[in-house]
Amino acid sequence: MLQALSNWYNRYFSDPHAVLLALLLIFGFTIVLTMGNMLAPALAAIVIAYLLEDIVQYIKNRFQLRRIIPVIIVFNLFLAFFLFIIFGMVPLIIKQLKELVRELPNYIAQGKESLLQLPQKYDFISLQQVEQYTQSIDKEIATMGQQLLSASLSSIPNAITVIIYLILVPLLVFFFLKDKWVILSWFSHFLPPERRMASQVWEEMDQQLGNYVRGKFWEIVIVAAVCVIVFGLMGLKYAILLSVLVGLSVLVPYIGAAVVTFPVIFIAYVQWGWNTEFFYLTVAFAIIQILDGNVLVPLLFSEVVNLHPVAIIVSILVFGGLWGFWGVFFAIPLATLVSATLRAFSHLPEEVKAAQEQSQ
Repeated sequence: MLQALSNWYNRYFSDPHAVLLALLLIFGFTIVLTMGNMLAPALAAIVIAYLLEDIVQYIKNRFQLRRIIPVIIVFNLFLAFFLFIIFGMVPLIIKQLKELVRELPNYIAQGKESLLQLPQKYDFISLQQVEQYTQSIDKEIATMGQQLLSASLSSIPNAITVIIYLILVPLLVFFFLKDKWVILSWFSHFLPPERRMASQVWEEMDQQLGNYVRGKFWEIVIVAAVCVIVFGLMGLKYAILLSVLVGLSVLVPYIGAAVVTFPVIFIAYVQWGWNTEFFYLTVAFAIIQILDGNVLVPLLFSEVVNLHPVAIIVSILVFGGLWGFWGVFFAIPLATLVSATLRAFSHLPEEVKAAQEQSQ
């Protein structure tokens, strides 16, 4: 057993490049695990900087300008969009959310009435089963009410934190864009000059992460915009709120689409019942999901490494459990990091063998 472990260690960690890569990965994961909440504004700013970097580079190269000029132009455009979201979209979403919370008891009552009618229509469903199901729904609603009450009591410090984040994130975005190469150069000073494997994995991850973040951003925007148009034209209540939920659901592949379907179908049912409007809305929503998965995603993520659905779902469960929202958001890039690292280590024995043959 000890000999097998010794052989495995000598095979993969005899190269100092491999040791450096392993230490960097351990250090990075430790920082995120222990300081992830404190670094949330910086993580958000890095994500936004990735979104804007291509635009900065395009303007800089197209018009042959110093970097600071396109940085200022792009940052001002981002700031205008940021203010539009905060003062334009967020109040509408909050308004519709308040309306939904106010009407939710009526919707739940209508749902209960529909459930109580099922034993009359279907013999295989008993009244006792329906009553047990409705009782479990009541318990869940009571638990949710207690959670909402506790959340409202702690809303003041949370509001202060949000205000601080709204100030810090734009500032960090500006400095990440303005001093990108300065920051990267500063980090590189702490690393040894010979870091072949780390540089190989970083170059692959840098490209993949940028492509993923930009593609995911545009997927959220396009899906949410299409849903706003379709839901609005069909007269569905809470169209903006539901569209934002559908847009954000693309952050969690496969699982998000399944989860967000329930509130859309539920609101459509309590608004229209079993009629043609409900049928048209269901068909339209299914078409949006199909086009998103089969047309939009391949178009936006053509340059992102393809991962097996099992790998994606497992990465969402693992990294989401470790880091919450950010773990879910970066589940695919992190899975790509794991894949790139495994590829680098799998080629290591061949490279070591070739180096030994050359030295002989």
